[in-house]
Amino acid sequence: MDQTTAIGMFESLSSPVRLDVYRLLVRRGPEGMVAGDISAALDLPPTNLSFHLKTLTRVGLLSVTQEGRYQRYRANIPLMAELIAYLTEECCAGHPELCVDVSALSGCVDADSDLPATRREP
Repeated sequence: MDQTTAIGMFESLSSPVRLDVYRLLVRRGPEGMVAGDISAALDLPPTNLSFHLKTLTRVGLLSVTQEGRYQRYRANIPLMAELIAYLTEECCAGHPELCVDVSALSGCVDADSDLPATRREP
């Protein structure tokens, strides 16, 4: 990942609405949500939500698929993992293997695992 991509992602997530949308879709996992359900869950007008969904999709944080007349949005978790790796690649003086395993802290499970993800609350 390059700095320009990372900055675009951070700028996109700097909006409270977009951060709420992204976190909601992370919680939903691979199933994602259709735009109307996101709007209802966050109590946002559809026109307002549309602007935010386009911004998150443009930077790659969300993917969207057409399902009939609906659009289903999903969080791009691998891209977020890349962003975290970008932020921590210089950890421990350039030896990230010596640092804490950030992916283990995320609550996510390896895609090859049958175990469900658990959410850690602070």
